Amino acid sequence: MNDTKFDPSQADGRWQRAWDEAQCFAADSNSDKPKSFVLEMFPYPSGRIHIGHVRNYTMGDVLARYRRMRGHEVLHPMGWDAFGMPAENAAMEKGVHPGGWTRDNIANMKAQLKRLGFALDWSRELATCEPEYYGHEQALFADLYAAGLVYRKESTVNWDPVDQTVLANEQVIDGKGWRSGAEVEKRKLAQWFLKITDFADELLEGLGELKNWPDKVRLMQENWIGKSQGMQFHFKGGNFDEQIEVYTTRPDTIFGASFVAVAADHPIAQAAASTSSEAQAFIDLCKAGGTTAAELETAEKLGYDTGLKVVHPLDESIRLPVYIANFVLMDYGTGAVMGVPGHDQRDFEFATKYELPITRVVAKDTAEAKAPFAGEAEAGDGVIVNSQFLDGLDVESAIERVIDLAEKQGWGEGKTVWRLRDWGVSRQRYWGTPIPFIHCDACGVVPVPKDQLPVTLPEDVDFATPGNPLERHATWKHVDCPKCGAKAQRETDTLDTFVNSSWYFLRFASQPSDKPFDRDELAKWLPVEQYIGGIEHAILHLLYARFWTRALKHIGLIDVDEPFASLFTQGMVTHETYSRKEGDRAVFFSPNEITRESDKATLKADGSAVEIGRVIKMSKSKKNTVDPDEIVAKYGADAVRWFMLSDSPPERDLPWSEAGIEGCWRFVQRLWRLFEQYDAGVSGEDKDIDRAAAKTVKAVADDIEALSFNKAVARIYELTGAVEKAKPSASRSSAIRDILLLVSPMMPHLGEEAWSKMQPETDDDALVANAAWPEADESLLVDDEVTIAIQIKGKLRDTLTVAKGLPKDEVEALALASEKVQRSLDGAEIRKVIVVPDRLVNLVI
Repeated sequence: MNDTKFDPSQADGRWQRAWDEAQCFAADSNSDKPKSFVLEMFPYPSGRIHIGHVRNYTMGDVLARYRRMRGHEVLHPMGWDAFGMPAENAAMEKGVHPGGWTRDNIANMKAQLKRLGFALDWSRELATCEPEYYGHEQALFADLYAAGLVYRKESTVNWDPVDQTVLANEQVIDGKGWRSGAEVEKRKLAQWFLKITDFADELLEGLGELKNWPDKVRLMQENWIGKSQGMQFHFKGGNFDEQIEVYTTRPDTIFGASFVAVAADHPIAQAAASTSSEAQAFIDLCKAGGTTAAELETAEKLGYDTGLKVVHPLDESIRLPVYIANFVLMDYGTGAVMGVPGHDQRDFEFATKYELPITRVVAKDTAEAKAPFAGEAEAGDGVIVNSQFLDGLDVESAIERVIDLAEKQGWGEGKTVWRLRDWGVSRQRYWGTPIPFIHCDACGVVPVPKDQLPVTLPEDVDFATPGNPLERHATWKHVDCPKCGAKAQRETDTLDTFVNSSWYFLRFASQPSDKPFDRDELAKWLPVEQYIGGIEHAILHLLYARFWTRALKHIGLIDVDEPFASLFTQGMVTHETYSRKEGDRAVFFSPNEITRESDKATLKADGSAVEIGRVIKMSKSKKNTVDPDEIVAKYGADAVRWFMLSDSPPERDLPWSEAGIEGCWRFVQRLWRLFEQYDAGVSGEDKDIDRAAAKTVKAVADDIEALSFNKAVARIYELTGAVEKAKPSASRSSAIRDILLLVSPMMPHLGEEAWSKMQPETDDDALVANAAWPEADESLLVDDEVTIAIQIKGKLRDTLTVAKGLPKDEVEALALASEKVQRSLDGAEIRKVIVVPDRLVNLVI
């Protein structure tokens, strides 16, 4: 090996072509090797990969390559989450077809991923926008319908009047559409739903089995499912004839109730609006507000007094006012709540605003029954006070007593409720999976027969007018009923894109043309051994994928409960921002426009100073992004990959720095120079190098298994330094070879280039991608020497390096012979010598 510099501009492409030609990474389902399914969350084809993608896919790639080296048959696929609003927005803004825009983006991003040398099985590539994918999705949806897990009903939805589509609660921000910024309206629409609530208990209990998921993700899902036990009961009308049904998790606080609040679309509210313009105006105000739990929690609590009163079920002398309130939703519970301001902060704020009573009914002890509130509600446990016959009971006993009375007297019952609601999957847009149903005046809703699937999207659509092009298409929606043959209409709603990503991992594992997947083939690969993706998908995507897996098992199509055995949520790649004030607004600049020196930054264009902002998540709006293509072109794929793995633990954010990537580039060259020194013919043993290499091989393997890539990187740095300093020997050359194999999953192009010059012994090892992980000599992992501390009266005076297991009398003799010990003794008599084998000697004087 005579080259003095590694040239990625030549090597990267050469080895990527070699892997493709050899089909190195095509997974063989019929292999008798142990199976490993490694998967990173597939990207939306926006047109460019970002540096966060690079970090995510590098982690999965290292694990996949490592698993291959350990003798596993690895499935490591890639695809595209290709439906969604951005493509339709592009169609409207740029006058292009969503399909063409999406497929062009896929081609660009695929080329970018290939330049990074990821060990992906491209033979299994899929895009959710292609009929060969979504046709099978339609078949599965029909199967779930036949099993009673899909239904259609009229529901109140968030309607974006600009994007002309339904929005999930999470897509409504400050009462406005997350993309359009338009004021969101509430509408009643017939919607398709998946009965995820049928699996609420299973989904909750299953979290306990997911030991290799982050605790924070399991907690987020647990809270989202939201199982709570309490009491559902009714208040009788005091000055009207109806009842108001409410649910509470704290029936023990029932004597602390000072009002009842109903949602804006509750029948009581609607009745009030029919006779009061003020009530209608307040309802309109509520409908324009936020709909997420977070927004309702932080928004000002507002109400409208209907003038109605209800009777307290345990004391008919107590009458409570009924309000319409902006913090109550029909979708949660019964659409009405019992307000207990002393022990619920939301109710406290409301009662304070409208000067309603705030009564303490839970206190630390009965002596504090009249203790005032310090400006906020107190939600803790204690004993019941100011509650008539409940006084003095603990919370649990009071809950049981109230539920028992309610059930005996017939005004309520104990009940378990869930925060989780059925999943509304209807979207009024074109670029999505057509829902495979037909509406017939005579037959009702009829599934499209499976032999007529896929129902494909029409190509000739018009985006000049806002709204769903499928609804106004001249011919597409007009069909004959498959049951009676009469004129009918296709369903024009398409499926929520979360449906596309709820089963794609199944299609990766098995891709027959005539059905979504083969059950026996799936059994070879599932569950996914390691799933990697961002924490932002912790709730919806992961919960929906878990639901689909369980639902498909429920109808007998697959044999697993959970899709992902292990989950890892990686941190983001961050970068400082650069900006300056221009008038009333901040103008941001990209790193390419900046000259950065010490603690100053200036604009290259004119040398003017700019402000260096915080290190935050990379975003286009702040222009603090880094183009992976530019970095790869400048430093090579391996330096970029190495940077993604070094420094920060993978679960934490990784600050991008030019100095950091340059340091990685220098290490690539440093390794190349070391690999040039490999000499298969040299002789001689270096025990220290042998031991260091064996320990590093073992430790790096453990680190990769644990996804602790930064630790693995640090160990490789340490071994490299030791080998560089060692004298030529067979041990040194063996360690160089070990280092090459250790870094090859991380720096595969450098690894192949060096491996090709080391003249591997067999044809099977012609590519380092096919080489085996080095074996660590177990005997070298056990230290044969130990360091023993010598203490006098418990204070350290010297240390000894001796053979492990040396007899006590020999250790004692060596300790007493120490000059430092003798000086410290200064002639004092030794009364006792305590020897702890392989650890310490303590001299008592």
